[in-house]
Amino acid sequence: MKRGHGSRKRSIEVISIATALLIWEIIARIIDVKYILPSFTSVVSAFIKLVQGGELYRDILTSLNYFVLGIGLAVMVGIPIGTLMGWFKNIDRAVDPIIEMIRPIPPLAWIPFAILWFGLTKYAAGFVIFIGAVFPILINTYTGFKHTPRVLVESGKVLGCTSNKDIIFRIALPFALPSIATGIRVGMGVGWMCVVAAELFGVSTNGIGWKIWHWNDLHHMDLVLTYMLVLGLIALIIDRVFRYLVQEWWLRWQSGVVV
Repeated sequence: MKRGHGSRKRSIEVISIATALLIWEIIARIIDVKYILPSFTSVVSAFIKLVQGGELYRDILTSLNYFVLGIGLAVMVGIPIGTLMGWFKNIDRAVDPIIEMIRPIPPLAWIPFAILWFGLTKYAAGFVIFIGAVFPILINTYTGFKHTPRVLVESGKVLGCTSNKDIIFRIALPFALPSIATGIRVGMGVGWMCVVAAELFGVSTNGIGWKIWHWNDLHHMDLVLTYMLVLGLIALIIDRVFRYLVQEWWLRWQSGVVV
């Protein structure tokens, strides 16, 4: 029964995507202006040429390099600060006003300082991605620790967790893991969107974001749309892989131990 339901669900997804692509092709042919809306077939042709030339691989690797750098730093900064703010009231009172003043500033606004501090290097691009990703991670970590039920803390003390360190790592952290995972997932989504902005100021002549602006200046909209779709596809793959790792490894205990 479950297998049939899964097949039906996949069929609906395939039909939905195929219908959207067909509508896209029809509209593009009706408009018949490549600059306004390239057809799906012209985008596929552009994609094949990019793959055959090896250019697309270099751009993807470059963008992923920036992304990993920014997300890695966001995790290393966001989780510890969120933990301290969520667990210690005095730290929360001291740090929260600063976070709330900085958090609404768009990542694009940090580009001038990224260039001044790091130059036209991958670290400047990684910094812009870090700014976009760190706050969702920090806030979700804070929320997870802040809402740790009192009954769990008291139960832990009865069972021998007497120090703050033991309570944090044995009680609060396991409870907060789902919230932390959500924060990382949201942070990765925001960080990946910041890739285009991070590559806008020319830290390299490679990268998905930089190529979108480059081909737009040359009015090759089929290539622009190709890179846009690649950007979305990679985001989908990153999200699906992360969700699989979380569900099958990190938070497997939520669904019980399968014997």
